[in-house]
Amino acid sequence: MFLPTNFSDLVHNTTHFDPSSATKPTPKQQAYFKYYGIDFENQLVGIGHHFGLFKAAGFDIAAHYFSQPTATNRGTVFILHGYFDHVGLYKHLIEYCLASGFSVVAYDLPGHGLSSGPRASIESFAQYREVFATCMDIVKKLDEPTQPWHIMAQSTGCAIAMDYLLRLPQNQASMHFDEIFLFAPLVRPVNWRVSSVMHRAGKYFIESQKRTFTQNSNDADFLQFIREHDPLQPLILPLQWVTALKRWLKEFRRLPQSQLSPVVIQGKADRTVDWQYNIPKIQGKFRQPQIHYLEEGRHHLVNESSPIRDEMFKVVDEIINPPPATEKPK
Repeated sequence: MFLPTNFSDLVHNTTHFDPSSATKPTPKQQAYFKYYGIDFENQLVGIGHHFGLFKAAGFDIAAHYFSQPTATNRGTVFILHGYFDHVGLYKHLIEYCLASGFSVVAYDLPGHGLSSGPRASIESFAQYREVFATCMDIVKKLDEPTQPWHIMAQSTGCAIAMDYLLRLPQNQASMHFDEIFLFAPLVRPVNWRVSSVMHRAGKYFIESQKRTFTQNSNDADFLQFIREHDPLQPLILPLQWVTALKRWLKEFRRLPQSQLSPVVIQGKADRTVDWQYNIPKIQGKFRQPQIHYLEEGRHHLVNESSPIRDEMFKVVDEIINPPPATEKPK
């Protein structure tokens, strides 16, 4: 299947991200959708797929809006992907949301996927927050109804969501999102103390280090794909990103508590984030968050093996797709 290695070809002359438009994707964009299996406009009846760029925090952000028919739309899910990821890797989660009757908004973080910016880097997590806020502003302006809104975030996407939500005034927090799902949320990574010391010693001498691909899923095919067949995978870990994470961690500790109650789903076999540290910190920031553990789940829960992924979606189902109430016999 054709997929350009020069991804500037994909975004060249790409129109402004306008979810209300019916702009037809270019052949190269269609090839990109199909390569990653996110061409749901061809897979599911009635689904529209709007792709474009929007400007935020100094970046050109590549964004997707998968729309339901207005008459059957149950609301909108904002998907926030993890570090080193991009929207193309989230076909399972997007398909789940669409099959459940929700429209989906998803975009590549700065420095990821088809968005502009130094690869896998950021000066400040505030830029991530600004991009998220700009994306929501675009969706708010749609003529068609998009509410209620929900968040489904993975890892670094969870940090972005928490950062945004904890900064909202208490009287506005519940007005934004009905349900908030945090999959393997990042507060700090594993071995953070050692990594922090090494970062402090090396940040003046090196700008990046070679990325190590870890066994962050039980799905061997997914691991092979990102190692060998995903041309959008960053191959370095910039120290600037680690610096931004260190600053955000200090800010996170100072952020006020929220009355929101997110749903946290965490794998106990996760060796990427320090979940034994992170979960109590999240519990201290939000009101009685629901914590669900997957015994064999590793870090990349949205791309776990089918049994573990099904277990995760079962938890989500119980909240977002509850069974209809049965009438009591008279």
